[in-house]
Amino acid sequence: MRRGKKYQESDKLIDRHKLYALDEGVEILKKTATANFDETIELHARLGVDSRHADQQVRGVLSLPHGTGREVTIAVFAEGEAAEAAKEAGADIIGSDDLAERIQNENFLDFDVVIATPDMMGTVGRLGQILGPQGLMPNPRSGTVTQDVASAVKDIKAGQIEYRTDKTNIIHVPVGKASFTEDDLKDNIKAIVGELIKMRPASVSGQYLKTISISATMGPGIKLNPTQFQRSE
Repeated sequence: MRRGKKYQESDKLIDRHKLYALDEGVEILKKTATANFDETIELHARLGVDSRHADQQVRGVLSLPHGTGREVTIAVFAEGEAAEAAKEAGADIIGSDDLAERIQNENFLDFDVVIATPDMMGTVGRLGQILGPQGLMPNPRSGTVTQDVASAVKDIKAGQIEYRTDKTNIIHVPVGKASFTEDDLKDNIKAIVGELIKMRPASVSGQYLKTISISATMGPGIKLNPTQFQRSE
């Protein structure tokens, strides 16, 4: 795949054979974010688990110390008082059967997160084939199926992220924006890696943090040395 000139210039800053300390890795990362927009900074962690087994799936939610810097559009399935509470908390889209019909008939997916009250899951469940592949299906484990929709909306707006291993045992999460300070990015990275270590399944043996890399949206990956985090295991 042919890369653009900016990518190639950024790639020259990175030693592909080196595992970087967090301080140096973030310093270089900031230099690779050269796009004309505020790029998202992402972390990718490959874990020594087998996510085909239920007891080795790593999944949860975490509020980053400095948020993600991203504007999140939230759709809420709720009625009555819960719908009013969601509106007051800052939800962007609120509905019930009408919202479900819009998603089903118009393929309306202009939102990043879906929250639902438990009584609405019968309605939301019919949208599984649409929301599921997009990673938008509400789930009690991620706090997106709850009666307290107001708190869920506020937490997500404040920078709460959901993480989970994919089929290749890798977790992909946003950890900030290129405009963040180096210290804020490092705090967020430490928070998510610390969370992953805390969530290590008891059935896993051997090396748990296999690889960790960080990158800007349009930039190359920078490999971090996992052992600097594993010292706290």
